[in-house]
Amino acid sequence: MPGESFLAIGTTRRELLRFLFASPLFPLMAASDADAEGENQELIATASDAINVFDFRPVAEHKLAPAHYTYLSMGVEHEITLNANREAFAKIALRPRRLVDVRHLDTGREILGTKLSSPLVLAPVGSQRMYHPEAELAVARAARRKDHLQILSMGASVPLEDVVEARQGSIWYQLYAQRIWPVTRQVLKRAEAAGCPAIVLTVDIVGLPTNRERIDRFRRAENPECQSCHASAGQWLLQGAERIAGAIGVDARAMIARSMMLDWELVDRIRDATPLKLIIKGILTAEDAHLCVEHGIDGIIVSNHGGRAEDSGLATIEILPEIVGAVSERIPILVDSGFRRGTDVFKALALGASAVCVGRPYLWGLAAFGEVGVEAVLTILRRELETIMRQMGTPTLGAITPAFVQSSAAVEAE
Repeated sequence: MPGESFLAIGTTRRELLRFLFASPLFPLMAASDADAEGENQELIATASDAINVFDFRPVAEHKLAPAHYTYLSMGVEHEITLNANREAFAKIALRPRRLVDVRHLDTGREILGTKLSSPLVLAPVGSQRMYHPEAELAVARAARRKDHLQILSMGASVPLEDVVEARQGSIWYQLYAQRIWPVTRQVLKRAEAAGCPAIVLTVDIVGLPTNRERIDRFRRAENPECQSCHASAGQWLLQGAERIAGAIGVDARAMIARSMMLDWELVDRIRDATPLKLIIKGILTAEDAHLCVEHGIDGIIVSNHGGRAEDSGLATIEILPEIVGAVSERIPILVDSGFRRGTDVFKALALGASAVCVGRPYLWGLAAFGEVGVEAVLTILRRELETIMRQMGTPTLGAITPAFVQSSAAVEAE
């Protein structure tokens, strides 16, 4: 009717989506729809109402401040990589085997001396107080109750020692290394003192993060909504450096950005400085995987930072076989970025991953319902993984091999 809005005439959400999909503007809006898969039309009232992890996303969006939800959901530039991480799973088909006894499943695995009851690992994500007041403590308690490995971000809202106490078990600690060696050495010593068995050196952010256009529009440095929760160790370090450098006329951000541009010489120094296991997160080529082995790295996390580093368009599940082939089982390989389903996890395990790290899904749960939301997300993903293991005829993680997957390109060639 003339003069009435499209939404004002009783249009359902599904009809609205059909309208948007048909619109010539849809390609410009599609970047934000990567995680709308399978969502309920109505917001769930409790964590137990969720059917899949996507049900938590709209609740998180509803509860969070716009800047905080944008930071959680964004990629960089055109967000091609953000979307590629999800789209790539559809290109991999599964090949089920029948009449296998799957009455008893074993999802356990040991990686670098850490015993896992499930190959689902909580990826490092900083500043979690922006999603819930209990932040990383709620996640640690959920990880303890559901028995999952947690990797704690160096940019956490809560001190490492408090999270270790809440988890009451092994925590791997993420490191954003600095060329300013006393800073990096201090982080290593702190992780050792806290009893962390492994350091996860993140190398997929070169310098300070840039090109995050959606969040940049909120002008975080001046936005009170943003300032209320940016109290991580990394943020305090940056602010302190800016104050000191400003007093002597030096550009602190440029200085810190250069200090975060790493090379193998610094990696070797880190390797020699700590007895902890050293994992490198952010490897995306066979060439770099070979170098990891040559430099004595204990493990790799194949990661594009959830599409938040560069807009390469390269999904981690697509590059995983190349990394696995380069390493040849000499060190364990984990993978993250875009994992939302138990079938996604199964595909990664079949392609050679030892474990899979998830990030955004547990943060949706945290933002939506706190600790019980994180627990519910982990329960759903674990249930989905066990379901697909039974359907595929794989009673153990060791039974999941490349024979269970087939790429769509191979299917089309037949």
